[in-house]
Amino acid sequence: VQLQASGGGLVQPGGSLRLSCAVSGTIFSINVMGWYRQAPGKQRELVASITSGGTTYYVDSVKGRFTISRDNAKNTVYLQMNSPKPEDTAVYYCNLFPARSYWGQGTQVTVSS
Repeated sequence: VQLQASGGGLVQPGGSLRLSCAVSGTIFSINVMGWYRQAPGKQRELVASITSGGTTYYVDSVKGRFTISRDNAKNTVYLQMNSPKPEDTAVYYCNLFPARSYWGQGTQVTVSS
């Protein structure tokens, strides 16, 4: 499985950012996909997931602010980040759910004024 996350950068609190992840090497449409993040000194955590049918899950800390979506025709999963907070600063990764051992390089998101 190949996972290429992109779209990270520096964003101000209250702004917005959209992350994308192109997936190859698997039958994307049938897999549950997830966005994960790892902040400095912390363990990697699941932020959001989406099933092939569009059912979503969010960790409590991002509910109402982040939206996960997928485009099966493009083998791509997205994470729309609205009203990010400094505590959302982390490297963001996409992976299947449950996660496979290969993580890809991730994309850095820094929330700061």
